[in-house]
Amino acid sequence: MNTESPSTDKAPAGEGLGSTLRAAVLLFLLLSAVTGLLYPLLVTGAAQALLPRQANGSLIERGGRPVGSALIGQAFTEPRYFWGRPSATAPVPYNAAASGGSNLGPTSEPLKDAVRERIAALRAADPDNNAPVPVDLVTASGSGLDPHISLAAALYQAPRVARARGLAPGAVAALVERQAQRPLIPGLGEPRVNVLELNLALDATAAPVR
Repeated sequence: MNTESPSTDKAPAGEGLGSTLRAAVLLFLLLSAVTGLLYPLLVTGAAQALLPRQANGSLIERGGRPVGSALIGQAFTEPRYFWGRPSATAPVPYNAAASGGSNLGPTSEPLKDAVRERIAALRAADPDNNAPVPVDLVTASGSGLDPHISLAAALYQAPRVARARGLAPGAVAALVERQAQRPLIPGLGEPRVNVLELNLALDATAAPVR
């Protein structure tokens, strides 16, 4: 009795490998096109159409040229300007390429020494001001780039700025209040002031005393 074993047709090993390789290459090209080209174009186009200012860095312009960003602080040191929150970025303050905090804990002696030095500098710049120093004027933020200070921190500096510019303290304080950004929902968050925008408004209000 003759028996025949069932025939099994198998593709050559090389053909199976080539088919898998072609599928992998096609999938790679497809995903590269979607994630590397189509998706970025879609997101960029939507951002430019819906939020063009934010998508381009929230730049602040004066006289047709950018003077800074509403999202990144700047180092102001002259008495006639409002000062921002201390920045721990290196090698210079508000270095967007090195965003970060000091990583010093609340019990750190170097932090305490830094706070004491900052308080002393504020007192030296405005010896007649005996008001409590707002905490955000003597402690750095986690990002090192904060463009805002609290309303209390801005009002604390108003007498010094007014004296340096020869302006009435009440007028400078009123300008600070007008520049304050209030919480969308009262009670949730604190009023804050963008330091760059405040200083630009100050320059536009009256020529600084030199």
